[in-house]
Amino acid sequence: MDWLKAAQQLRDDGQPGVLVTVAEVRGHAPRVAGAKMVVSRDRTWGSVGGGNLEATAVARARELIGSGGGEPEMLEAQLNPHARNEHGRQCCGGVVRLLLEPLAVRPVIALFGLGHVGYELARILSRLPVRLLLVDSRAEQLDRVRLADVIDGTADVGIYHTLLGEQVLEQLPRGAHVVIMTHDHAEDYALCDAALRLPQPLGGIGLIGSSAKWTRFQAQLAAAGHSPETIARITCPIGQPGITGKDPAVIAVAVAAALLHALPASQRAPATTGQCLSPRTHPRSEERGTSERATREGVASRAPGGEWGKQ
Repeated sequence: MDWLKAAQQLRDDGQPGVLVTVAEVRGHAPRVAGAKMVVSRDRTWGSVGGGNLEATAVARARELIGSGGGEPEMLEAQLNPHARNEHGRQCCGGVVRLLLEPLAVRPVIALFGLGHVGYELARILSRLPVRLLLVDSRAEQLDRVRLADVIDGTADVGIYHTLLGEQVLEQLPRGAHVVIMTHDHAEDYALCDAALRLPQPLGGIGLIGSSAKWTRFQAQLAAAGHSPETIARITCPIGQPGITGKDPAVIAVAVAAALLHALPASQRAPATTGQCLSPRTHPRSEERGTSERATREGVASRAPGGEWGKQ
């Protein structure tokens, strides 16, 4: 596997890595400028010259992976018998400068429910460097013609038609962000219950709904054996303060803004800023697909819940 395929494989697998490039060569060296290798936690692909030069690059790359460092850096190596090297001598006589570029893991966002709000949210998130998983029990909501502009975005998009969204939940990696906004309260509840039972910690769990819905869910979750601390991991209502309106696109903007605040700075798109998401007023109670029920329950007000990014 060449370095480009290796980098793509790490991205597909959600694993971090570092791309090492010979940026400059002065004098004699084992590889010319432009030679590349990819380093993961436990493997390497390609070569930048072997010996102490490569061993030092691999060691530093794995330090960057371990620390979560996201900034590229230069590493210079003297290839002469007088240089103090940790991994043996190289007597080529030249000087090599290596560029180490971390290959960040794309944050995972799983949307359960692709109705009016879910679709608008998917459109926004698809323009960001994320892994976007779209899950719905209704096949028509996941039609590829309907989702064409979502699939064509920057995000890596996965589409899952399943009657049991819990099966997708179980496959999520650590730190994934979950947004629950299906057309069915029973489905919403089942997903909330399953999310709280996952062995791997999530980056956050958001539930669309009114304060009345959330009050009922809290009682049901408590009756199912979840502690108050566990239930507080769910944020409901969801959204961003100051963004109001009942149009699905407006709601989607509010939820997307809150999600961006929840992502670590190293995983956001370059122009975003902010810290973490706290539970805020959400401008409506349900996905547009259940507007009649939404009218009965009314506009969501502030309600207790967790904080996305603090699982």
